[in-house]
Amino acid sequence: MNPLNILRDAFFFFSRNISLITRLCLPLVVLECVTRAALTSQLDPAHAPAYGMLIGLVFYPLYSAALILLLDARSQNHRPRIRDLLAASLPIWPSFAVLAGLSTLLIMLAASVFVLPALWVMVKLAFAEYLLVLRGLTPLQAMRESFQLTTGHFWSLLACVLLVIVPLWLLDNSTLRLVGEQPDVIDRLLLDCVNSFLQLFSTVVLFRCFMLCTPQATQDSTSH
Repeated sequence: MNPLNILRDAFFFFSRNISLITRLCLPLVVLECVTRAALTSQLDPAHAPAYGMLIGLVFYPLYSAALILLLDARSQNHRPRIRDLLAASLPIWPSFAVLAGLSTLLIMLAASVFVLPALWVMVKLAFAEYLLVLRGLTPLQAMRESFQLTTGHFWSLLACVLLVIVPLWLLDNSTLRLVGEQPDVIDRLLLDCVNSFLQLFSTVVLFRCFMLCTPQATQDSTSH
């Protein structure tokens, strides 16, 4: 796998389908950010990250599962309706939330040791969400299968992950500096919405990797 080719293909897909992705995911992303901002503003700052994570477990599985279903449908040149994608993501939500919680916990535990173990866990779990949504595996089965599928592709996947998340982190930090250390509530909310939406690009990138690493990947799934 060539990381630059993967990023190019993913960007091509993301840009060509930006309107559909926006209509599918942005309302839930905005609702997530508004809920998180409203709740954390009432809490002790020390507890805000934990509650923010819980809010993410409510909304993230819904729009991420819907996006994965969209990616799979478009890879087969289908054009599903938004309401059908959202309806299909609802039954997946409980398992996806468990998977997201377990994955976050493992990454945090690894990060408590050092950043490199956290990156290793992140890469090894890169395909778990796609396996759960598209193959109907349980959270633990999806995590185990992801560990197996990523074997032999670690460095390519790590390059893809870093090429996506590092620019997003830099963008987040630069925008925070532009608005100051204590930004206006509306400015902070807008930044959260934009950054959360842009992070969906990583889902597109890793879906492309997933299709290349699985036996049935015989065509350019993000060329449509």
